Amino acid sequence: MARNVCGIDRAVRAVAGLGLIAWAVLDPESPMLIAGPIGFVLLLTSVFAWCPVYLPFGFRSCKAK
Repeated sequence: MARNVCGIDRAVRAVAGLGLIAWAVLDPESPMLIAGPIGFVLLLTSVFAWCPVYLPFGFRSCKAK
């Protein structure tokens, strides 16, 4: 798996993912069935620096070597 998520893209995904997970856990009236899994996916793509949605489009937020 080549990295295709770097820099600010990775940081925004991590913050948004943690925010959505926190919202789903702390607010009992939140749309937990949607916010939690989306936050988890965003956090995983940030941790692994790889997004499968970028593949068909050939998009990379990393600089080419």
